[in-house]
Amino acid sequence: MSRIGRMPVVLPKGVSVTQEDNRVTVQGPRGSLTREFRPEMRVVLEDEEVRVERCDDSRANRALHGLTRALLANMVVGVTEGFRKRLVVEGVGYRAEQQGKNLSLQVGYSHMVPVVPPEGIQFSTDNGGRTIIVE
Repeated sequence: MSRIGRMPVVLPKGVSVTQEDNRVTVQGPRGSLTREFRPEMRVVLEDEEVRVERCDDSRANRALHGLTRALLANMVVGVTEGFRKRLVVEGVGYRAEQQGKNLSLQVGYSHMVPVVPPEGIQFSTDNGGRTIIVE
């Protein structure tokens, strides 16, 4: 049995999970996420946790078992904490600076390269323009 797939996903307070057939919706303080999973995987809702079960031990279903559990766990993290990535800008003369909500990168061109964040994404800089934080 998959070591990742057999672990339950513990639901923190304020997170609810609903299920219609193969479509699972996770709602939390930062919004809601919906995903449709393969019919070979069965999502079981219990008191404060969610488990994933598979129908047989075929190679494809063993791989889907761990994947489905990881996707569910990431959905729970996304609606509670959100995701944050720190990018380090390395190179002589390379730097990033924030201009309003946009980001301007100096990365070897004769001009600054503007980056406009997509909807729901925020940029910030740290360490004198050497670190970009994407939230």
